[in-house]
Amino acid sequence: MRISQIAGIFLVLFMFANITPAVAQDTWSLQRCVDYALQNNLQVKQQVLQKRLSELTLQQSRLGLLPNVNGSIGAGYSDGRTPSLQTNGYVSQSIFSSQGNLNLSGDLFNWFSKQNTIAANKLDAESNSFLLQKARNDLAFNVATAFLQILLNNEQVKVNEVQVKLTTSNLENTKKLVNAGSVPESNQADLEAQLAQDSTSLVTAQNNVILSVLQMKAYLNLGFDIPFQPEIPENVASLTVAPLAEMAPEMVYSVALTNYPLAKSDELRIRSAEKMLKANKAQLYPRLTINGSLSTNYANNFEDIASGKLMPFGKQLDNTFYKTIGLGISIPIFNGGQQRTTVAKSKVNLYNEQLTRDIDNQQLKQDIYTAHANAVAALQKYNASSTGVMAAQKAYDFATKRFNLGLLNTIDYITTQSKLFRAQIDKVSAQYDYIFKMKLLEFYRDQKISL
Repeated sequence: MRISQIAGIFLVLFMFANITPAVAQDTWSLQRCVDYALQNNLQVKQQVLQKRLSELTLQQSRLGLLPNVNGSIGAGYSDGRTPSLQTNGYVSQSIFSSQGNLNLSGDLFNWFSKQNTIAANKLDAESNSFLLQKARNDLAFNVATAFLQILLNNEQVKVNEVQVKLTTSNLENTKKLVNAGSVPESNQADLEAQLAQDSTSLVTAQNNVILSVLQMKAYLNLGFDIPFQPEIPENVASLTVAPLAEMAPEMVYSVALTNYPLAKSDELRIRSAEKMLKANKAQLYPRLTINGSLSTNYANNFEDIASGKLMPFGKQLDNTFYKTIGLGISIPIFNGGQQRTTVAKSKVNLYNEQLTRDIDNQQLKQDIYTAHANAVAALQKYNASSTGVMAAQKAYDFATKRFNLGLLNTIDYITTQSKLFRAQIDKVSAQYDYIFKMKLLEFYRDQKISL
């Protein structure tokens, strides 16, 4: 079979073949990769914990509205000269005593400091929910990108394998011609050098597959010793990609601002900082509090004056029962400027959150415009590489005819063959690169990825 025919068959197989493994294997589809990563990725798990911490902070601030209630129970034993409860004189005696207390305190009015703190913590919790969503979306996109990279690297391995087979076939034929004395030995040496170069390219391509699989396993938090076989789509070239004309960067940016979780998180953090500023300002005003306590005592030397006998346990508790209730106003006058400094820091923090939002939005717009420019360049590169493959194929077909007739030396023939080989690789790379770039634009617009 002619070399040009073999190369043509390869291109047809790449673009249209339904590739199925000969032996049933546990394959990983893109959806399976995304689902597994969302459940096991370490960074996502860490963001889940951050969300949980913010929810606990909110819960604690809500419970802060309730009064503080604390109880205590104590007991003691003493021996020696102690005051007599009846005569107020000192007597030698052994005494066992116990006491119990119950205290209550709480704010009646604190200029809405606690309510604003609760509101701020609630907004922080919502903000962390969007950050978790962002982490999941980013992970899904990274997994999809890694998946496409594995497919690209696998295709480049196939291209290199075909090139090695072609060069090997040429070398075998040339050896026969050299042995027959039809061509000089230098032709054989040239092909042996070309085979060594093609073999090196194949090893590099195979290593790239290993590296891209390792990257995928890192996203999945999958053991590096566990086999990973991607489920190859029937036709990568037919993957649905939005028309570039419908992905104007300003339009994508406008839509992204309504969908982008980080943008929503930034807005919530600004509102949280506003609430926290109000909460800290409220601490500059007086605070109205309520407090109360209940207490009682027992001692084994406490005698009933009327009977002269030890007063029973229950009666002692009743006779010594003591209760208080009161209101208080706490007025901040001077505390080393601590609270005013806190208010000033809250203002700075609010401004910082606003700047963070502006920086993130600016970065988002820059990323979208960059992605659009890269997509335009990728499409142009793909169109040029498609033309290049057709031109290289024609040149190779002519070169093959001349080489078979002895009108072309081995070096020129190898050069023509290498140009076709490189054009094929460039086209495959350009096709995948264009898909990458368009999927990135779709991700910014829709915050989801699909193949």
